[in-house]
Amino acid sequence: MSLPPASALPPAILLMGPTASGKTAAAMHLADRFPVELISVDSAQVFVDMDVGTAKPDAATLARYPHRLIDLITPEQSYSTARFRSDALAAMAEITAAGRVPLLVGGTMLYFRTLLQGLADLPQANAEIRAELDAQAAVHGWPALHARLAGLDPSTAARLHPTDSQRIQRALEICLSSGRPMSELLAEAQAEREAQKPPYAFLQLALLPSERSVLHRRIENRFDDMLRDGLEDEVSRLRAKYALHLGLPSMRCVGYRQVWEAQEGSYGRQEMRDRGVFATRQLAKRQITWLGNSFSAEAVDCLAPDLAGRVAERVAAFLNA
Repeated sequence: MSLPPASALPPAILLMGPTASGKTAAAMHLADRFPVELISVDSAQVFVDMDVGTAKPDAATLARYPHRLIDLITPEQSYSTARFRSDALAAMAEITAAGRVPLLVGGTMLYFRTLLQGLADLPQANAEIRAELDAQAAVHGWPALHARLAGLDPSTAARLHPTDSQRIQRALEICLSSGRPMSELLAEAQAEREAQKPPYAFLQLALLPSERSVLHRRIENRFDDMLRDGLEDEVSRLRAKYALHLGLPSMRCVGYRQVWEAQEGSYGRQEMRDRGVFATRQLAKRQITWLGNSFSAEAVDCLAPDLAGRVAERVAAFLNA
């Protein structure tokens, strides 16, 4: 790799894609070929003891390919987008100072967008308002709260699915605590975001499927593998070790919620499996939509037999430009 000119921005690589698109394998291949260090961009892998259901690399893999920003907090805690940005930028600065290249890999698109675009100056979380909204949702359902949001902030409501509980809750929380629509506050923060852009030359790569049906089969097979690898036992251990409930971000993760509800007797094991597969497919759909709408990324077919080689070829051209 040739060093950039002193006046040039240092390089950084974003390897993005939906669940089961082969991001981790591609990242490890890059680590074997180039002077990169890996930074995880995954809102589920930040939790300790949540390994099977998050598809976290095992200990042997992490020993060979260390990932920053994995195993940061307990499942009882919350990890904010603001903290991710701060942690990621600090890790990137350390990697760059060591003469290496940050490689950020994962599927949490909100984290990627916040890294690139900065943070809007929005009201802080309000536990009282969130608890009230959760109580209302338990009675009336999230579509009813989505309808309420449409009356307060139609622009934000239009881009959210009626069952997207986390984002509906946050948008309503902002409206109720500030007295202003979140969309209005976000528009005002655009200029501030421009000033927050990180000082890197980014290569953005999106691993996207040429055939959704093939990705769906991968998702189905991977969820079955997680069940065989002990996802249900993992959830039981988590519930025994920590003070958890389904309102926590950790237990909202795909797979964990479905297993929890099955353990509570809400439905049987086969339905749990089917619900888990469906929820994972929906997650992948949202990730693909994010990649199409929020990034200027170069698409690479994640189903290509030579995926790792294609990604490596593009990275080589970027680093030697």
